Amino acid sequence: MQWKINYYQNQNGKLPVKEWLDDLDHEPKAEIFRIFTLLQKYGTELGLPFVRALEHKVYEVRAKDKSGIYRVLYFAYTDKTFVMLHGFQKKTQATPRRELDIAIKRLKEVQNG
Repeated sequence: MQWKINYYQNQNGKLPVKEWLDDLDHEPKAEIFRIFTLLQKYGTELGLPFVRALEHKVYEVRAKDKSGIYRVLYFAYTDKTFVMLHGFQKKTQATPRRELDIAIKRLKEVQNG
């Protein structure tokens, strides 16, 4: 059975990661969805260079194209489901603390129902 990809939904019913993806140009969006397909197939077995563990059970999808470097932060939830928590274009070498904090806050919201 394949893994499922779900998107974090805020209290207003918005899906910030999906909205962010919808606004991306075709090339980075295609690369991210290619990695999502690998995640669905290989689940938690998928590793570098496609995904990498960060902290607090948060992982990052690592996408790159000629326009830049993109990250989607996610975690493995119940029933073979990944929840996409936060997406951003990376401008620095390290993942910015602010971006990781957004993902951790959303992860806690999902876990606490």
